[in-house]
Amino acid sequence: MRHGSITSRSLSAARLAVLGIFFLSGFGFASWAVRIPAVQEKLGLGEGLLGIALLGMSVGSLVSMPLAGWFVSRLGSRPVVGATALAYSLALPLLAIAPSLALLLPALALVGAATGSLDVSMNAQAVAVEKGQGRPIMSSFHAAFSLGGLAGAAAGGAVAAAGVGVAPHFAGVAGLSLVAFVIAYGQMLPAGVDRGEGGDPAFARPTRALAGLGVISFCVLLGEGAMADWSAVYLNGTLGTGPGLAAAGFAAFSATMVAGRLLGDRLIARFGPVALVRAGGAVSVLGLGVSLTVAQPVAALVGFGCAGLGFSIIFPAALSAAGRAKIAGPAIAAVATTGYFGFLVGPPSIGFAAEAVGLGGALFIVVALSAAIVLLAGSVGQGHQKQKKRPEVP
Repeated sequence: MRHGSITSRSLSAARLAVLGIFFLSGFGFASWAVRIPAVQEKLGLGEGLLGIALLGMSVGSLVSMPLAGWFVSRLGSRPVVGATALAYSLALPLLAIAPSLALLLPALALVGAATGSLDVSMNAQAVAVEKGQGRPIMSSFHAAFSLGGLAGAAAGGAVAAAGVGVAPHFAGVAGLSLVAFVIAYGQMLPAGVDRGEGGDPAFARPTRALAGLGVISFCVLLGEGAMADWSAVYLNGTLGTGPGLAAAGFAAFSATMVAGRLLGDRLIARFGPVALVRAGGAVSVLGLGVSLTVAQPVAALVGFGCAGLGFSIIFPAALSAAGRAKIAGPAIAAVATTGYFGFLVGPPSIGFAAEAVGLGGALFIVVALSAAIVLLAGSVGQGHQKQKKRPEVP
């Protein structure tokens, strides 16, 4: 039974809480990423064994995402966020104390399952807040994740430079995150706002619109993974810039992505998600395509910046569109899982293609997928005009 409405004050508090959760998620992921070399050295792992270990995190995420969508549909996003945030905070220190590869692998799978589930559930809660406010705000949540990643990387680098061990570092991150998650949990929208009806299916049926959103997410996250793993290699190895300037490639991509996400909500409100996603894909096609054709360092930096700007609002827009489906939780899970699969397979696919045509030629895969986003942009517009009323409390 439903009664009353969510107030403007509670919506504002919920938005701040979800922004904090996205920030903490990005902060935690980056904290782990910058300490991977220390864990690798401690356990004496070569690149091959490290790759196998990291695959455990990926598998854990891919398995947990659809299950998280099921739980969101049955319970609502709030309790799923609470449970997975708790699991993440408790599991993170295990990565620092694992004494061998045999124990690091399940620890990474556990952390991956927690982060994958948190990703789905926090996006579902973000969609509920967005529906309540009746205007686009999804991009701001993903901007918070990106800013959290930058902050986590900076803090992790400083902690490592100071000689702090991985175990106390992760214990500190986990403890602070747990306290912050508890505070945020108290301000989130109640479970009944996005809990499915008893007869709703547990998993999203692959409709044409949902398939389009999945393909868009696959394309954009494959591109993000390619930029993360290959931008520096392209600048240093193909263009011969040296490692210092090579590092600026991903920095340019990340900076423009954050800027685009900070501006994205206002632009979507003005021009609509279809036009923005189509424009984002076009910016990536033109900027990255021209830069790869010119094959000069400055042009490459501009091209990577265009890719970051173009990609910035696409995945948030796809998740927002998925959240307007009748069964939001499973739909968000389906789109997120498909996108994350692209993020995983993208970098090795680029590597295999580079063996045949060179890295510059292989990166045109990202250009082609950006063009596909332009063609499929209409998928993100479904139900956009219906987002007017605030959610109700059961």
